[in-house]
Amino acid sequence: MTAGEDDRSLLGRAALGDKQAMHLLYERHHDPLFAFIRIRCRDESLAGDVVHDAMLEVWRSAGRYSGRASVRTWIFAIARNKLVDRLRRGARVSYVEEVPDLPDETPDAETVLGSAQDAARVRSCLGRLKEAHLAVIRLAFYEGLAYDEISEAEGIPLGTVKTRVHHAKKLLLHCLGRRR
Repeated sequence: MTAGEDDRSLLGRAALGDKQAMHLLYERHHDPLFAFIRIRCRDESLAGDVVHDAMLEVWRSAGRYSGRASVRTWIFAIARNKLVDRLRRGARVSYVEEVPDLPDETPDAETVLGSAQDAARVRSCLGRLKEAHLAVIRLAFYEGLAYDEISEAEGIPLGTVKTRVHHAKKLLLHCLGRRR
């Protein structure tokens, strides 16, 4: 198994019970999936639980992956459905899991100081967006999903994705164009 192995291959191996392949899929998709869910529920604990539930479902249903969408889109759709189920039930079950010891990959202080002001402006402008606009911007520009993949992951029509991205970009440009 290599870090460059594609998601379809990893999912196929996970379907055969390969725990290492599933672990790599989990590591590869955890952070973007967590951000995707946290935007929708605004609750870090619930987002963590939903990601955990979604990845368990990926493990259980890896053999049923049809290949119609990318693996990433398929995983995001599973997570969105898990969140909807949780919110409908109103359940807030928490899981205790071991936190892996990961190396610190944060940038050095000079890099952080050099970009902090611009990043703060972008965050401020992103924070002013409606949840629906923020979600599509995050998926399109931070996660690199194509509009049809966003449509499937969000469960909304392709035209709605395009409209939301258009309006969100317009709002961001207006916000960023203002003087401090």
